[in-house]
Amino acid sequence: MAAKNGYPVKLAREFYNRDVLLVAEEILGKTLVHVTKEGTAKGKIVEVEAYNGLCDKAAHSYKNLRSKRTEIQFGQGGYAYVYLIYGMYHCMNIVTNRENLPEVLLLRALEPFEGIDLMKARRKTDKIKNLCSGPGKLCQAMGITKDNYGEDLCGDSFYLEDTPALKPEEIDRTKRINIDYAQEAKDFLWRFSIKGNSFVSR
Repeated sequence: MAAKNGYPVKLAREFYNRDVLLVAEEILGKTLVHVTKEGTAKGKIVEVEAYNGLCDKAAHSYKNLRSKRTEIQFGQGGYAYVYLIYGMYHCMNIVTNRENLPEVLLLRALEPFEGIDLMKARRKTDKIKNLCSGPGKLCQAMGITKDNYGEDLCGDSFYLEDTPALKPEEIDRTKRINIDYAQEAKDFLWRFSIKGNSFVSR
């Protein structure tokens, strides 16, 4: 159900408390919402990457590695796992599955549709296709920082709204990006994107 009485339905905990590969396919097309003091920004999720700490050498939690950074992954699904790369770019991940099953989805790209002017000001660009076409870009455009680490995505200011499910033939499944170090895991087809969408990262 994507709407109730004409209003979008917020995704519930049950949506996230499932296998990461299942959630990866079903999360495409859903709406990411972030309400801040500056305003509200919304974007359609068009590209994600799945990571599974139990078997995936590209995952931060590989071999059940628990640290201050990865701890949130070991709880139940529906929480934000945000980290910094290259000392300057934030990456937004969504924790999936149940406790002690460390799985996350990296949000790689959004198609922005609300709060566009706010996103442009944050990104310092007028090019709409350059606002959220990459993990660091979408975090900057959406106002996502390390302060959002551990935030409950079933809350009132940072959450996902439901939309009609995509058909399997509308989804591309390809290799993940920039993980050549991950041995056999670099060949997993765990990057999911909406086929033909012009907002997918390049």
